[in-house]
Amino acid sequence: MLRRCFSVIHLLLASLLSAPTFAQESYRVYLGTYTDSASQGIYHCQLDLADGTLSPVALAAKTSSPSFLAIHPNKKYMYAVNESEATISAFAIDSHTGNLTFLNRQPSQGDAPCHLVVDSTGKYVLAANYTGGSCICLPIADDGSLGEASSFQQHQGVRIHAHSIHVDRANKYALCCDLGLDQVIVYAFDADRGLLTPHSVFHTPKGAGPRHFAWHPDGQTAFINGETDLTVIACRYYADRGELQQMQVLSTLPTDVTRNGGSTAETVVHPSGKFVYVSNRDPYNSIAIFSVNPETRSLTPAGHQATGIKTPRNFAIDPTGTFMLVANQSGGNVLVFRIDPDTGGLSPTGHSVEVANAVCVRYLERGP
Repeated sequence: MLRRCFSVIHLLLASLLSAPTFAQESYRVYLGTYTDSASQGIYHCQLDLADGTLSPVALAAKTSSPSFLAIHPNKKYMYAVNESEATISAFAIDSHTGNLTFLNRQPSQGDAPCHLVVDSTGKYVLAANYTGGSCICLPIADDGSLGEASSFQQHQGVRIHAHSIHVDRANKYALCCDLGLDQVIVYAFDADRGLLTPHSVFHTPKGAGPRHFAWHPDGQTAFINGETDLTVIACRYYADRGELQQMQVLSTLPTDVTRNGGSTAETVVHPSGKFVYVSNRDPYNSIAIFSVNPETRSLTPAGHQATGIKTPRNFAIDPTGTFMLVANQSGGNVLVFRIDPDTGGLSPTGHSVEVANAVCVRYLERGP
């Protein structure tokens, strides 16, 4: 009898050890929008990782022009810029329904806040004010609400447009892209007190108009899209001294296309670190694809995808690296593309959801 019990236990342990690791089957997706008569705020749906289908969207929270979203590391809270009201809003996330409960808001202290992130400790929200040409740091309370600003930095110049802010892996420096100054301004970030102190300045090529910024998984390489001149700028990042060094500048347009206006919007690095993507807006309406050299981190053009794309604003890759969701600001929808893990190529899945004025995509693991 005892031998039989040991045998059963052995079989159970063997079964558990040989069983495949649990893989998440879907992600909740949050969509930021510009609000008008057709859109009321932040929407959400589910992405099925088996085939890339999206469930019908539902309104998660009414709020004014939440054009960029950031999720807290603990996945309990969400933060949104209210671009038209010059405020930053905090929400609690219902892990079961996906709905958002408004907590509070704070003034951004500058016009048209357009981008924000949560630092790795989950203690602060950092945001960039586009028209105001400034950046701000707001403390996060234990209940997820936002306190009054702990730091504010006003950029100086004839034409100032702070377009995004990003914190490095060590949580020691915050890098703010100013499109109007053709600069990435690096601030020393004191994560104990929430203070931003000017540290160094990286000058992009004149007329580039640095907009958004993406880290390579190595934490030592960054990619910046030039909104004005339709380029991607590859940089080496020296984390020990908080400095960027330009390595390479490439056009985001096909070689056979003569530029006539247009602008870029977003830069995203694939979770594998093998590919970089940049969105080209009107009149080109495409996602530019670049492969990353595994040794030098330099970029090589690898193609474009334009099927169904119209004014691609923010786009995001799911954490497994399988699908890309593209927010078509003037197309009235969000498109799903499957990513080739070997080439980085984007294949239309035929799946989409209708969302008016969609401009931001963020993923959250599905709640219990």
